[in-house]
Amino acid sequence: MNNKILINFAHPRFETSIANKMMVSAIQNLEGVTFNDLYEEYPDFLIDIEREQKLLLEHDIIVFQHPLYWYSTPALLKEWQDLVLEAGFAYGNNGYQLENKCWLTAITVGGAYESYTESGYNSYPLEELLKPFEQTANFCGMRYLKPFAVYDVLRISREKMRDAAESYRKHIISLQSHLDLTSGSYS
Repeated sequence: MNNKILINFAHPRFETSIANKMMVSAIQNLEGVTFNDLYEEYPDFLIDIEREQKLLLEHDIIVFQHPLYWYSTPALLKEWQDLVLEAGFAYGNNGYQLENKCWLTAITVGGAYESYTESGYNSYPLEELLKPFEQTANFCGMRYLKPFAVYDVLRISREKMRDAAESYRKHIISLQSHLDLTSGSYS
């Protein structure tokens, strides 16, 4: 089994991001993985909806890789969601063309894991803050996978970030070769 993976990457300041550079480097040349840098592709925010929908249809697992910005996505990824996941394609009459595809959020956050707890300064676990993504996936008939998160990226050592990037690579490879899309379980 070789699931095709699309990585929709969104980082408006990629040139300054050590964490995302390492994560991208770890997965960029994997066979069967298409890397789609949204800020590189659409610096003017004029999204080619047809191109993006075609990419979605050609892949089994859709990864949204981005930093957590104000408990959400960078602006271009939100714009992408608003335009590409339209009625008649992702939901509604003649929609649900993404049904049974998988959605993975691969996210970097500046705060430590402990800050994303009920007693932490962010007041909520990260999974709860990501509920809008989960509900969007559900609404489109997609399977929402447990998010891949790298915490504390503003303070993490290069060695730990290399380990996190390698964990990301292994996670993508595992999804590619072991996730059974018919049941949502690993083989």
